[in-house]
Amino acid sequence: MSPVFAYGDLVLLVDRKKRRYLVRLVEEGQFHSHAGYIAHADFVGQADGYLARSTRGATYLAVTPTLGEFIIQMPRGAQVIYPKDIGAILMSADIFPGARVLEAGVGSGALSMGMLRVGANIVGYELREDFAAKAVSNVTAFLGAEAASRYRVELRDIYEGIDERDLDRIVLDLPEPWNVVKHAQTALRPGGILFAYVPSTVQIARLHEALVDSAFGMAETIEVLHRGWYVKGDAVRPDHRMVAHTGFLTTARLLGEIE
Repeated sequence: MSPVFAYGDLVLLVDRKKRRYLVRLVEEGQFHSHAGYIAHADFVGQADGYLARSTRGATYLAVTPTLGEFIIQMPRGAQVIYPKDIGAILMSADIFPGARVLEAGVGSGALSMGMLRVGANIVGYELREDFAAKAVSNVTAFLGAEAASRYRVELRDIYEGIDERDLDRIVLDLPEPWNVVKHAQTALRPGGILFAYVPSTVQIARLHEALVDSAFGMAETIEVLHRGWYVKGDAVRPDHRMVAHTGFLTTARLLGEIE
């Protein structure tokens, strides 16, 4: 049986033009648009997939938002890593339940939520207090208190060093990841993975140069392209738009010297 909506839940409303609105249900709350309003009480007790009607007759499909939908709609202070990359990062960096992860450059918390949802324990280093607060707020809003208890964000500059030791993973979303390589060598456990997300080829080249002269090996860089398809009857073709380059994903393992 499908769960039903209750006060405190997040609801994604989709109108007939496929526009999406993220709403937190609160007592005596109302969702307002150009097409009238709907009382939040109308959603309470209704199942996922409920069709709500506004005071002016507009219909909205009400569904529980996925993590990807929340990331696109959530409040943000910094540009987020898109869901297409987050899925690939979870696999390429091999984020697993109980993994001890250091994330530097938490931004608005999009990647943090992906890693927390699969069970990781995260210490975040972030330079900006407003970004750190937004990330913690977004994590708590979507994943709840249990995930937030596995998420600690410090106002730190990772270029100056890493206090943690025996980490399983270090995940970087910052401009100069090559300046972290020397610190990562002492912070990761043997076999641990260093991951970096950067947008430009120049940054990729600098990072690989630093990895060559380090104890890291098995370095790989990929990018993820996302192309949707238009399907209507016999008309089947690629969409005119696609989410192409957003960033490069680089991983390397701490191996030490191979004789």
